[in-house]
Amino acid sequence: MKESNLLLLDINPTSGLGKTLQETFNASNGLNIPLNCKSMEMETSHLATRDIAKIASTFRPDIIFLISAYAVRHHVYYTLLQSLITVFTKIPVILVMDKCPDEEIFDLLKAGATDFITPPFKSADILPRIWRLLEQNTPAERIHQTLMEKIGLQQIIGKSPAFLAEIEKIPLVAKSDVTVLITGETGTGKEVCARAIHYLSPRTYKPFIPVNCGAIPTELLENELFGHKTGAFTGATSSQLGLIQEADGGTLFLDEIDSLSATAQIKLLRFLQEKEYRPLGSPKVCKADVRIITASNIKLEDAVKTGKFRQDVYYRLNIVHLILPPLRERRHDIPLLARHFLTKYAEEYNKQAAELSPDALQMLLLHDWPGNVRELEHVIERAVVLSNQRILGKNDLVLPSPESDMQVESFQEAKKRVIAQFETAYIQGLLLAHQGNITKAAQAAKKNRRAFWQLIRKHHINPESYKTLPHSTNPPQSKEKEQ
Repeated sequence: MKESNLLLLDINPTSGLGKTLQETFNASNGLNIPLNCKSMEMETSHLATRDIAKIASTFRPDIIFLISAYAVRHHVYYTLLQSLITVFTKIPVILVMDKCPDEEIFDLLKAGATDFITPPFKSADILPRIWRLLEQNTPAERIHQTLMEKIGLQQIIGKSPAFLAEIEKIPLVAKSDVTVLITGETGTGKEVCARAIHYLSPRTYKPFIPVNCGAIPTELLENELFGHKTGAFTGATSSQLGLIQEADGGTLFLDEIDSLSATAQIKLLRFLQEKEYRPLGSPKVCKADVRIITASNIKLEDAVKTGKFRQDVYYRLNIVHLILPPLRERRHDIPLLARHFLTKYAEEYNKQAAELSPDALQMLLLHDWPGNVRELEHVIERAVVLSNQRILGKNDLVLPSPESDMQVESFQEAKKRVIAQFETAYIQGLLLAHQGNITKAAQAAKKNRRAFWQLIRKHHINPESYKTLPHSTNPPQSKEKEQ
C-alpha cells in the first residue's frame, strides 16, 4: 500500500468540489497514501480531452478521482471518462460530481466508471472504498499499466487530422480479434501501433511476437513461423516450435508481409481460415489461438495486381486497414514529437537538455524526413547525447543531405513538388515566427488573410500547433507581391 498513489483530477476547480474532497482526505488519519491534485478548466477544450490521459499518466496513479460540478456538460464529462479508461484500463476511475440525476449516474457507471461519489464527503464512507480498490489493483496490473505507458497509445504522438483518423481506430479494433493491416513508409510507427493494439486488447497479458519477414531468408521463413519436427530436413536433429505456437493466446505481428513466399502465403491463408497449421515434417495438424497483425511499407494491392501477393490472402489480412501518413505530410506534428523525444532522452541519459531553439525547430520543420519518425528520434537522441546545453540549437542537429529524386520525375511533377515543399516550409516558418497568428503571418507574407488561409488549408497545416512555440528570430522574408 505504501507505493500506492491517488490522483484528484479536478476539471472544474471553480466549483470547490476538488478542494473540499482534498480537505476531507487531509483531515483523515486513515489515509497514509500520497495524494496528488491537478486542476484544469476543460469544459469545452477538445485538445484537453485528448490530453487528459497523458496529463494523468505523469502522476502514475493507482486510483483516479475525476471531479466536476454538474454544470460541466454531460457529453464532455463522458468523453473525458472515455479518454481515461481507454488508456488506464486497469486503474479505477471514481467520478465525483454534485447534483447529478440518477439516470446520468447510471449511464456513467455503465460507460466504465468504477464508482460515483457525491457531497457531503465523509471519510468513513470514502476510505473503505479506496482500500478495497487498492487491494484489487495487484502488482501485475500496475506492471500492465507501465507497459501501457511505454508502448501504448501515449507513445503515439500527433494531432494532424490524417494521423488522428487512423490512430483513433486503435482502441476500437483492439477490442476484437479482426486481422489488421498497417501500411506506411519505413519509420512511420507501424510496430508501435501494432503493440498498442495488443496491449489495449484482451490478449494484453499474453505474448506479443514481432517478426520481420524481410529479414529472414525465404527458405527459413516457413520454418520460423510454423516450426518443424525432428528429421524434417538435413540438420533438424530436434523438434522446434514455430513463432505461431510461441504466440499462442497473444498476437503475432508480421512486418514486411509482402516478403512472404507463395508457399508461405498459402500456409498462412490456411491458418487465417482454420486457425490450423502443419509444422514442417509433421503429419499432425496443430492449432493455435493467435491474433494476426501485419504491416508493409508498400501498397499490397499493387503487389496483388502484379501477382506477387495472393489476392485471397490480401483480403483475409485487410479486414481493418490503418494507413500511417509520412512525417512530411504532418509537419506540424514535428514540434510535438521533437519535444517528446527530447524529454525522453534527456531523462534516459541524465542530460539537462530541455528545449529546442526556434532556429533548431525551424530546421526540423524544413527537413523532408525520408526516415520519418524513426529518423527524427535518432536525430534528437544524437543531439541530446552530444550536447551539454539546456537549449539545443541548429548546430546540435545533424541532418543528412536530402536525396534528389527529380531524375525520375517529369518537369511538371518536379516543379509541382518543389512548389508544394516551398509553400509548406514557408508557411510553417511564418507561423513559427508569429506563434500561430494568421493575421500577422499573412501581413509578413504580404498576402491577404483569406489567400493565406487558403494556403494553410491546402497544405493541411494546423496554426494551433504553433501558438505555444517560441517565435523564431529569423522569420522567412517574402519576395512575393500581394495577390
